[in-house]
Amino acid sequence: MAHDLPQRSSKPVAIWLLIGVGMIIVQILLGGITRLTGSGLSITEWNVVTGTLPPMSHHQWMLEFEKYKATPQFHLLNFDFTLANFKHIFFWEWFHRLWARLIGVVFAIPFIVFIIQKRFKASMVKPMIILFLLGALQGAIGWIMVASGLTGDATYVKPAKLALHFIFALGLLCYTFWFALQLLVPANKTTSLPSIRKLNVTILAILVLQLIYGAFMAGHKAATAAATWPDINGHFIPPGMVNKEEGWLSFIDQKIAIQFIHRGLAYILLVLIIIFTFRIYKKAGASLLRKTGWLPMGLVFLQVILGIAAVISSVQIVPNHWGIFEWLAQIHQLVAMFLLLSLVWTLFLSRQQTDS
Repeated sequence: MAHDLPQRSSKPVAIWLLIGVGMIIVQILLGGITRLTGSGLSITEWNVVTGTLPPMSHHQWMLEFEKYKATPQFHLLNFDFTLANFKHIFFWEWFHRLWARLIGVVFAIPFIVFIIQKRFKASMVKPMIILFLLGALQGAIGWIMVASGLTGDATYVKPAKLALHFIFALGLLCYTFWFALQLLVPANKTTSLPSIRKLNVTILAILVLQLIYGAFMAGHKAATAAATWPDINGHFIPPGMVNKEEGWLSFIDQKIAIQFIHRGLAYILLVLIIIFTFRIYKKAGASLLRKTGWLPMGLVFLQVILGIAAVISSVQIVPNHWGIFEWLAQIHQLVAMFLLLSLVWTLFLSRQQTDS
């Protein structure tokens, strides 16, 4: 009975963490909407407290609009924007920031309550500190990313900083999910399979690289560079991917090169996850890993289909209009997160049994 009590007391903490996982997923999706609608540079300041509420009067709206008019994006891209256009893009950036604040509240208030209730075991203290530090770091990276698009001739945020913001958000998502699994999944539900786990880690590493290139695709708006499949503008290995001046930097700056790598990594992941799934069914016996091991394969097939559809539909992009491409891009991003979490799940289930 004494052994069961800590397990019961940890369950509300695990549920709290899973709510955080859901909210982080929504936040990343809101980031995608912000990017697709070109809203990310509409708010030129980071006011933690006073920025919680949107402008409440016409005068306040005009003040914000005047600040936006001073940005390169307005001068070079949206110079014909009316106040109504500005309000539309302002909403999505404001809501993205508001949701980040809500995540902070949802994490902070129960955290204090759980301390009072003494629900945290000693082993939870370090992960909690890391969790809050990751959240704070993500906010800082978000502002650095926005600031990168407010100077010079930038009309959007820098793709490298967008990728950094995206990857750190996914890192926070995975860390929160793993922490919740440690509190929810009993040790006897895991199965020690070193070979499976090694392949799982390899796939996750490739997936992280693929997600970085997904961010480069978004940041450079590279889908329109080759709206064809299975070829890339008539080639399977497109010529001229490497710019002589940039050299290897072409693979993070040139649209065709970025799309080529993004597609290639997708095919590699598809093959590896198929192999991974068959190995699970061969070695995992009747474990929970075997029962749920099909998830990554199902999700990667769906992800490949969505990626192809998004690239092909990119010819239908209309500036400042939400259409089929934007829907596909958002669903593509959502499934990418589910694929990542499914591989974190299989990694957790293939670890060595432990009661710690």
